[in-house]
Amino acid sequence: MVKVKICGLTSLEDALIATEAGADVLGFILYPKSKRFIKAKEIRKITSNLPPFILKAGVFVNEDPRNVLEILSYAHLDFAQLHGDETPKECEYIGKDRVIKVFRLKSVEEVEKIEPYIGKVRAILLDTYSKDSYGGTGKTFDWEIAKAVKERFDVPLILSGGLNPENVAKAIKEVNPYAIDVSSGVEIEPGKKDKKKVLQFIKSAKCY
Repeated sequence: MVKVKICGLTSLEDALIATEAGADVLGFILYPKSKRFIKAKEIRKITSNLPPFILKAGVFVNEDPRNVLEILSYAHLDFAQLHGDETPKECEYIGKDRVIKVFRLKSVEEVEKIEPYIGKVRAILLDTYSKDSYGGTGKTFDWEIAKAVKERFDVPLILSGGLNPENVAKAIKEVNPYAIDVSSGVEIEPGKKDKKKVLQFIKSAKCY
């Protein structure tokens, strides 16, 4: 069964909604320029009040690897999701088993950009390219690129980019990813989740 990550959380209420709905991973964005930015101390308050056995990921963009490790520990986060231009060496510094590296690919020809990271990260996440932002665009990722990545590399693949309750089942059917990641597709506004959409999204994903 596909794993589900609900990202861009900014409150304990929404984190609990996602948890109770069956989310496998909760995501918190630590990139100050994001509309869904949340400080490490606020994440710590949330993660300290969650049930056990729930995985948490911190989303970073070109952050100093030393700071990433400090924040992971302080905020009780299990994974670092790296959305910037982090090098394979920086990923290794943080720790292979703790890094999800994000690639915002524009075409099938760019799939080879992933090669240097294989063996140095726990999983890769594919998101829609935008020159103006690092994720959360609401624009659908090209699933043909995702299928090309699956064929080329033996690594857990997380699919993101424009997923919502209406298209998530189709995405899973076409790509067969290890996990899916959603943020804007289940929101009322940036950083505020829609309970009905969260429930519908996870149900559609898990029941496929």
